[in-house]
Order: sequence, then structure tokens, then C-alpha cells
Amino acid sequence: MVSIGIKGIGTYIPEQRMTSQELAEQSAIPVDVVETKLGIKEKPIAGPDDHTVEMGVRAAKRAIANAEIVPADIDLVIYIGEEHKEYLLWTAGIKLQYDVGAMNAWAFDTALRCGTTIMALKIAKDIMTADSEVETVLLAGGYRNEDFINYNNPRTRFMFNLAAGGGAIVLQRDYSKNILLESHMMTDGAFSEDVVVTTGGTKNPITHDTLAAGQYQLDVIDPPSMKKRLDDKSMRNFIKCIDQALAKSGYTRASIDYVAMLHMKRSAHSYILDQLGLDHTQSIYLEHYGHIGQIDQILSLELAEKEGKLKDGDIVVLVSAGIGYAWGANVIRWGESGNEV
Repeated sequence: MVSIGIKGIGTYIPEQRMTSQELAEQSAIPVDVVETKLGIKEKPIAGPDDHTVEMGVRAAKRAIANAEIVPADIDLVIYIGEEHKEYLLWTAGIKLQYDVGAMNAWAFDTALRCGTTIMALKIAKDIMTADSEVETVLLAGGYRNEDFINYNNPRTRFMFNLAAGGGAIVLQRDYSKNILLESHMMTDGAFSEDVVVTTGGTKNPITHDTLAAGQYQLDVIDPPSMKKRLDDKSMRNFIKCIDQALAKSGYTRASIDYVAMLHMKRSAHSYILDQLGLDHTQSIYLEHYGHIGQIDQILSLELAEKEGKLKDGDIVVLVSAGIGYAWGANVIRWGESGNEV
């Protein structure tokens, strides 16, 4: 059986920050609500040179260095960043491949909003399993959808945590550490048009009037309807994805040692851990980073490693949700382990 291991990870976090006080002032939400309910003490926001793909390139170079490989070793580059990037109608993965020097690779873009990294890990493993020529894969990308937030729009309050940054993962065939096990994905198109940027597409092209009306920013078309429908499904689907990914990997909730979870409101983060029967120290709440989209799981892994939360043989779950709506989970057996599932 082919084993695929994570050989290196890397992140790039912009220096510029928005504090909870600044967010409170812009949104007219009390600072204690920002910190305790929204779960944001500060978050990185993009500086003038922090472009989406460029942040992915910076993270990728760190992941490559941490993996102790050279760019020429990479066989495939998968762009996991956002559609909001330097140019429209542009294949970002090819640019990222070029900038990191992966001259022997081919590249493509993939997208599932904040579920992209989870999905891309599954895709990469499947490709590496099916194609013996693909031995080393780089997943990398950036995120700065905070550009689309209007803090005066209460309909988008649950997205006030959007931030900026980049992340990357190097996967290698037959690497004996950090083995990527199984995944489970779910999508529900009933939510596909609930959260959109209403102008700029074929339905509502950009005009002076749409720009003046602020329609170039994220909006929620019918918040009460979305909340009612989503509340009934979201947490349940989070747990289902985790349970299914664990079962496919030969494990149960009792096996989990660490959960790398996206940033969401504090109560939802706690609920997931409680439902899994985990101590809250078995995850890191990203209150100093906010929600960097699909980069959250990579950042959580990096922080957990720095804080000594991961040891050989630990079962790590990566879990995400993406607007649309999509849920997903991966299972990793961390570090060195001679116990095959």
C-alpha cells in the first residue's frame, strides 16, 4: 500500500494587524463581544505587498525548506488559495510553480472556499496513489478575503473574522512520518447562493452604480433563512465528516489526540470539541489570527508543533467548512509510527 506523508509545512502571516478594539470601532460591536463571542483578539490583514499568490509563494518556500527538498524535486503543484488574487481569469498554480522554481512540476488550481485544503489533500493523495510518477506534491496558496468585508453590514457579521495569510504543505510518497490517512467530504448546494459578492459576475456586471452601492463586497442574501437552514445541519455535518474520516482510517473519536480546526465563533469551537469528548487543550483556538480561510488547518498544525502538542503516533484530525456549503475532514497519523492501520 502506498503511504503519503507530510514532509513539510509552512505559513506566511502578514505583519499588519487589526485589533479587537479597531474591529469594535468599525463595526459598532462592543469589544468584549468581539473578543468573547466572535473570538477575535487580533487578526492579520494584508499589507500593500501581501498579494494572494505571493503570500502562497512565501509560505511555499518555507514549507520546501522545512521539507529539506529542492524545488526541482516537486512533481505537482496544487494551488489551494482563493479566487480573489492578483488577476482575474488567471491560473495561479502555474505562477506559484514558476516562482518557487518547481521546473519539473505541472500545476493546477482547485477551490472549495475554506474547505480547499482538506479537499486538496484528498485529491493529492488520490493522484499520488494512482500515478507512480507523482512522488512529491506541493499544496500552497494565499487568502485575503477580508478585502470583501464591510464592517457596517450586520448581515456579514459572522465573517468579521476573515483575515489574511498564506500556507503550504509538501507531501511525499513513501515518507514514514505524518502519514495522511483517509478523508470525508460533504457538500450541500442548497446554500450555494446564500453568501456571494453580488456584482462582478455575468448576472450583475460591474457598473458605476453597483460599485457605488458597495455591491463588490460579500453579502448574505437572506440571513434569517440561511441561519435557520444551516443551524440544523452545520454542526452535525462537522461531526459526521470527522466520524467518517476516522472510520475509514480505522479509528474512532476516542483515538483523537489533536484537532486542527478552522476559526469560528468561540461557542461553536467549544461545541465541536465537547461533542468529540475532547479536552479543549487538544486544539488551538485561533483568536490571534482570525479566519484565514483554508489556511487555518495548516496554521493550527504549525502552532501545535511549536507548542509541543504533537507527538509520534498521535491521531490528528483536520476539519473545515466552506461557504457553499462544504464540510470536510482528513486524518493524519503524526510523527514516526510503526503501526499501520
